[in-house]
Amino acid sequence: MESGESFLSCAVTVEWTTPQGSIIRKVNYKTASIRLIRNEFREMFMEISSEKQTNIRLALKSINVFKKFMAEGKASIKFQEAGCTLFVSNAPPINLVSFLRTIFVKMSGDKDQAANKTPSKQTMRAKLLSGKAQAFEDISPITVADISNAKSKISKATTTTPSPPSKKRKLEDISRGPAPKKLYSPSPLTTTSSLNKEQQRVLEACLSGKNIFFTGSAGTGKSFLLKRIVSALPPDVTMPTASTGVAACHIGGTTLHAFAGIGDGSGTLEKLCEKAIKLPLVAQKWRKCKHLIIDEISMVDGMYFEKLEAVARHVRKNDKPFGGIQLILCGDFLQLPPVVDKEKSAKRFCFQTSCWEKCVELCFELKEVHRQTDEEFISILNSIRIGRVTKEINERLLQTASQKIESDGILATRLCSHTNDSKMINNSKLRDLDGEEKLFSAQDSDNATTLLDMQTVAPSKLLLKVGAQVMLLKNINVNAGLVNGARGVVVRFEEGLPVVRFKNKKEYTARTERWYVKNSNGSLLCRRQVPLNLAWAFSIHKSQGLTLDCVEMSLSKIFEAGQAYVALSRAQSLETLRVLDFDSRHVWANPDVLEFYQRFRRRLQQMELIPLGRPLTDKTNKKKTLRQILEKQLNRK
Repeated sequence: MESGESFLSCAVTVEWTTPQGSIIRKVNYKTASIRLIRNEFREMFMEISSEKQTNIRLALKSINVFKKFMAEGKASIKFQEAGCTLFVSNAPPINLVSFLRTIFVKMSGDKDQAANKTPSKQTMRAKLLSGKAQAFEDISPITVADISNAKSKISKATTTTPSPPSKKRKLEDISRGPAPKKLYSPSPLTTTSSLNKEQQRVLEACLSGKNIFFTGSAGTGKSFLLKRIVSALPPDVTMPTASTGVAACHIGGTTLHAFAGIGDGSGTLEKLCEKAIKLPLVAQKWRKCKHLIIDEISMVDGMYFEKLEAVARHVRKNDKPFGGIQLILCGDFLQLPPVVDKEKSAKRFCFQTSCWEKCVELCFELKEVHRQTDEEFISILNSIRIGRVTKEINERLLQTASQKIESDGILATRLCSHTNDSKMINNSKLRDLDGEEKLFSAQDSDNATTLLDMQTVAPSKLLLKVGAQVMLLKNINVNAGLVNGARGVVVRFEEGLPVVRFKNKKEYTARTERWYVKNSNGSLLCRRQVPLNLAWAFSIHKSQGLTLDCVEMSLSKIFEAGQAYVALSRAQSLETLRVLDFDSRHVWANPDVLEFYQRFRRRLQQMELIPLGRPLTDKTNKKKTLRQILEKQLNRK
């Protein structure tokens, strides 16, 4: 993403103030381009330009960068010598991080050069006598070597500083010097090389503005890719949603129902359109939205999807599909189906609606599995996903029933088809333990506990004892194996905090972490809680997105197509899995979904989409760019 390194497109406000802080001049740009440039004397400048306003050029000297909210597309840069501050908003977060990183790297390099080289008299004289307009050029993109050099200097003082530290850490941070570690920390915002080719292709299609649907089996990185897509789009006009609260929390969004503002969609279409128009906040959200992301699309009822599409056209007064909003849909229809009231309506998938074909322009399928590495297990899961159980698969899964997967006091998590069953098991097992109970209560945003209970995996109240079986609910340290879904046991309490020993024998003191969800009005809500939950048992529905390294299951109470597949695909490997009563009758796939995927793959072939994950072999195809391939798909459609 070269444009994200020395160029940024966003909303900008520039304020000039007196030494006392009074504003003497202010310029607002609804949409502006910010470029990093150099003059002939190698001095760096930041240029802010737009079509309707005069360009502003500021020398990059003695600046402070405040980047606490860069994950929301916001940052501010204070130019001390010029006496002004530049406020950035609605910037694609991943571009903003890359842009700030470039400033830091380039200024660190310039500082080193300045320390080793004093300006010659000739250079100074040329500056004074130069009467012609300065010539400017774009700053070159940073290289891997530049980043490596900058990383090594993080502990030293630099020309950029982070947001003001808390009082507790102030003295420590001042003595250590500012350290822009956030710009380099491994996360979906800063890891540019983490997407494989098939994921990168989906991201590029999203950035091209097309309506897309991408799918893939469990563990192919769909949610991870969605986070990258969210971070590459302008936050103010991008609405990340999901059919469930937990899935919405994973991508930093809200539930589809909360965004739509039409309740459960019951009632006539006329009444729903009238309702959306009458509620100012709901109508404003619909009109402001340019990119609507829906995760776990398989669990969205088809009738609701149709009504949503019609409401979007009505509120936005635009006859294009979804009122001209770009749709980015993600999910696996072979996993969990829509949840509907059987007495009110029959179950219908989104792809069974009349508007699906009109809304979806491009389709993609992720095929590279990241959760499991064992080819035998991957093959078994792919067969079970389509409801196919051979004699060999049946025997192999039956063999797991006698496996000992417990170790060091860590028991297997029982996956249950019903949520109440998992709650009863956890409460019963905790009561059976000796020792003192410790209660950990979440700190929530005001009056948001009920909403946060629905949208986060972290419980509002967590009771623990020494010996409690627990599961980690966040990625704390990926390299150390402290990842979302890792299994452990509470071994002691230190300073009131639980110390957990995990299956890989690592110990971790669980300090409070934060979970953020978006309210229906777009504001961020926060829950602070220790990142643990009881793990003697867990429900299949709530396990979506988790990777479990010690899991057992009983599939005898399976009641939905795809439920057995979801449960089995949570396991990291066959060696860490125990199926207590496997029966092939518990495994089936919805025939309508199977037929959809047959048509889906034929469509990919007809569109001549290059098979994802495979290298190009045909000489003609080698010459085709992604843009040409996408255009060809659209023309044929």
